[in-house]
Amino acid sequence: MQSFASKEASVLLEGKKILVTGVITDQSIAFSVAKLALEQGAEIVLTAYPRPTLVERIAKRLPTTPPVIPLDVTNPEELAGLADKVKEYLPTLDGVVHSIGFAPQTALGGNFLETPWEDVATALHASTYSYKSLAAALLPLLQPGGSVVGLTFDATVSYPVYDWMGVAKAGLESASRYLARYLGEKGIRSNLVSAGPLRSMAAKSIPGFEKFEESWAERAPLRWELTNQEPAAKAVIALLSDWFPATTGEIVHVDGGYHAMAG
Repeated sequence: MQSFASKEASVLLEGKKILVTGVITDQSIAFSVAKLALEQGAEIVLTAYPRPTLVERIAKRLPTTPPVIPLDVTNPEELAGLADKVKEYLPTLDGVVHSIGFAPQTALGGNFLETPWEDVATALHASTYSYKSLAAALLPLLQPGGSVVGLTFDATVSYPVYDWMGVAKAGLESASRYLARYLGEKGIRSNLVSAGPLRSMAAKSIPGFEKFEESWAERAPLRWELTNQEPAAKAVIALLSDWFPATTGEIVHVDGGYHAMAG
């Protein structure tokens, strides 16, 4: 009989096939997820937008270089052909990582009351609806026991300057719960990782984002490293693995405990 200790030592994603979105730089959470997934025995494929050649260069920094598929998650035609493109590299999928978010500058930085609907719609399409769109496009490949994991930023409260992206993240958190409902009968899970602020390219695009950094440094009981993506990536890997077989519709906070502190 195999002991618990020997099973504990085995790699978490051995033999699993995972699609990872959102690798833009080697400082992104998605890059850390891709790196850990490969180290934990998975085969992976990446998607890229808007510059596939950039992602192809970044992918060469991974332990092995995965294929890169161009994908605009707001483009119905590209979504319709996504499963066939993935099948050129992987016959099935056991996991999907959604690390996608975008809002026009007018939707951020304190412009909440002035943001026009067209820009709000762009943020919701790219950051919220895309979670369902991506999962639905890849459903023909997803196997029972599979896992869809997204990245969020705690949407239970409002933050200065985050504005409509905060609303989009609230929608993402609700969309994950509904995806959990409708994919559950197929044996597929949907969960989110709520990470604390990180000095990523996405963060740099938000005017005044340093306000987040200050409060996290003061309030998180475990402290919070603004340049360390690995804690959040490890949570994503765990949710992709078989170690959470009955967990769905959940939000795992990886924020140093900030979300649980009143002040």
